[in-house]
Order: sequence, then structure tokens, then C-alpha cells
Amino acid sequence: METINHFIERFASAAWGLPLLILLIGGGLYLLILSRFLPFRYFGHAIQVLRGKYDNPNDPGEISHFQALTTALSSTIGMGNIAGVAVAIAIGGPGAVFWMWISALIGMATKFFTATLAIMYRGKDSNSDIQGGPMYFIVEGLGKSWKPLAAFFSFCGLVGALPVFNVNQLTQAINDILLVPNGVEVDFTSNLLIGIILVLLTSIVILGGLNRISKTAARLVPSMVLLYFVLVLIILIVNIHEVPRYLALIFTDAFAAKNFTGDAFLGGMVGGLILLGIRRGAFSNEAGIGTAPMAHGAAKTSEPVREGLVAMMGPAIDTLLVCTLTALAILVTGVWQTTDANGVTLTASAFGQTFSGIGKYLLLLCIIVFSVSSLFSYSYYGSKCLSFLIGAHNKHYYNYLYIASIIMGATTSLSLMINLIDGFFALMAFPTMLSTLILAPRVVKEIQAYKQRLKS
Repeated sequence: METINHFIERFASAAWGLPLLILLIGGGLYLLILSRFLPFRYFGHAIQVLRGKYDNPNDPGEISHFQALTTALSSTIGMGNIAGVAVAIAIGGPGAVFWMWISALIGMATKFFTATLAIMYRGKDSNSDIQGGPMYFIVEGLGKSWKPLAAFFSFCGLVGALPVFNVNQLTQAINDILLVPNGVEVDFTSNLLIGIILVLLTSIVILGGLNRISKTAARLVPSMVLLYFVLVLIILIVNIHEVPRYLALIFTDAFAAKNFTGDAFLGGMVGGLILLGIRRGAFSNEAGIGTAPMAHGAAKTSEPVREGLVAMMGPAIDTLLVCTLTALAILVTGVWQTTDANGVTLTASAFGQTFSGIGKYLLLLCIIVFSVSSLFSYSYYGSKCLSFLIGAHNKHYYNYLYIASIIMGATTSLSLMINLIDGFFALMAFPTMLSTLILAPRVVKEIQAYKQRLKS
């Protein structure tokens, strides 16, 4: 097991090397400049689209703009925001948060372009149903000769969409917050039982297809984001005297890397900190990875730019808002310096310090909803990848692999899970970003055409 763990760790580190950093950050900056900072200029218009002002029930697609965003958010607002941020701070200190912010701001442009392409170049699966996502815009936009790249994305998506990290951290949260403090012995059997319960919950929803997934996500995600926001706001008010100091430290430590304990990158600790922040930021908002365009590609719209504008709000909500809230809660309570806890347990310590009794249980409620809703969305992504590879009539087979992986996630180690998913997430980004950069000029033309249609 130790050999496997070491091998997967090396694989993840190699995948998240300098080439990917250049592709995600350099490519995202190029897209931001190419669009003349459209994600920021059109933010108000994006909110109008999200509220349904331009909805047309006769447009092609399966779900509304709002359902597409909440389906995408249900996968991104999850353990990446609660456990992933804690992992970043435990290794990198406050400065890691700054680089997660940079990842999100650049990621807004990436999300805009990838989701716009998902509508511009929708394809048809073997059942002749309209589908969207990187594998389809690669083939439809670049031509059939590029199909091996689309197949590579889909293969990596089969592993990248597996829920092992989410399940692993949810199991840890249930153990540390609910079972251990109440004297329940935690072992393989208790973890297996948690896995079985999650399998039952997930099966009920995912076997009902995208419509059931999107409707469930649309109900669960907004209310839990609100509850989480209120709880963290209370923590910040209680520790208000610490907030200015830590906000300043996020900026100064980003370039000093005094609290960074990871490996150097490009010859320095700051390089290592930047890579950590970008990596955890990408895991949080998934910009450039290619998962969200699969949800946005199913939106009911005939205007690609509108769905791109809705999609770009994802990184703003899940990284700039939710991740920042988590980070500040961990920092202002001081638990990042007073405990050796990592992952979700570190976040739970911050909540437990402010809300002595009930706080951890309220956090656990948020964690359960975020994690379970993530399980629904990722199953859709994985089955869509399998559908592209071997036909839509075979996509249900992915659900069985997916359900089996829930049991694996509940009963294996954290480091193995993080590195496995991180590695395949990185590999998914290469075909997504490469094709997006090649097709970007066509998106710019579509932006100009959309502006003209708005005026007329």
C-alpha cells in the first residue's frame, strides 16, 4: 500500500508540474485579455440571465440556466471548499488563500469560454440526444481528426469524476464530529456502514438521471450556502479584531511564504506556495478542468454567450466567497496554529471553538449536503464520459463503478485519494485548455454577434 501511495503521489506531482501551471494560469490570462475582461464587465447581465429574464422553454437543452449553475456548483461547492482550503492552509499558511483567489479570477474567464463552447458546439450521442462538454466541442469544433484528444479527456474523466475524495472527507467528518466525541468506536466496519448509507442515498438520485440530479441540487445547494455563510459570519463577528490582521497576512504571506511547509517549486518556497494555491483553487472551482461545461452544455438556451456568463459566476461563488469564508474561519480562530488537524477536521475545530456545542453539528449538516450533492453531479459527469467512449446505451454501467468507489473512498487513506483525483483532474485540463485556446477566437466572434443581437 505504501508503494502504491508513493507512486500515485509522484504521478500527481508530475501532472501538476510547470506545463499545467502555464496552461491554466497563462491560458486563463490570455482568455481574460482576449475577451477584454468581459466576465467582470458583464457580471450584472449574467445575474439577469441567471434569474431567468431571457429564458425560453422552446430553446434546445434539458435544464434551465439556474439548474445548470447549481448542478455545476453542487460539484464544486463541496469538500474542495471546506476540506481543500483547510489542506491548503495546513501546508501553505494564509498566503495559499491569495493564490486561490488569483486562480478564481482567472478561472472566471476560463469558465466563460469553456461553457460558451459547450453550447456553440453541442454534439449528439449514440442515441441522437444533444450533449455538451469538452469531448463534444473538441470533435464538433476542431473536427473528427481530433477525436483521440476527446477520448483522452473522457477516459481521464472516468477516474477524475470518482467521488473518493468527497466520500473520504465526509467519512472523516462524521467520525471526528459525530461518532468519536459520542464514544462510538471508529473502525473499518463503521466506515463501511457510512459508505453503504451513502451508496443508498446516491443511488436513489443518480439512477433518476440529470433532471432529478439538477432539481435536487437546485433545492439543496442555495440553502446550504446561505447557512454556511451565516455560520462563518458569526465566527468572524466573534473574532472581528483578528479579521484585518489576517486579511493583510493573506497578501503579505503570499509573497513571503513564511508558513509554507511543502516542497519548493521553480527553486523557491514562493513557487511551491503558488503551485499549492493554484492546485487547490482548481480543485475548488474546476475552471479549465472540463467538468462544469458538461453541466452547462445541457442548459436550455440558443445563446452560447449567456451560458458562458452564467458559468463564470461559479468561481466567484465557490472560491472567492465560500473558500474565503472557510479560510478566514480557520485563520481568525487560530486553530491552524494550535492543532495538527488537517482537512475537514481543521475546519471543524474552527467551528467548535466558536460554537461550543452545536457548531460542529451545523458544520456537519453543511458538509453532508455539500458532499452528497457533489456525489450526484460527479456521477453525471462520469456517465457522460463513458457514454462518449462506448455509447449512450452503456452509460449506466458507470453508475455501478461509481457506487463501488464510494465504498473505497469511505475506507481508504486521505493522501492516496487526494493524489489520485488531483492527478486525473490535471490530465483532464490538458485537452480542455488546449482545445479552448484554439477555439477562443470563435468565441470572441460570438461575443460580438451576441452584443449586436442584444442591441436590436
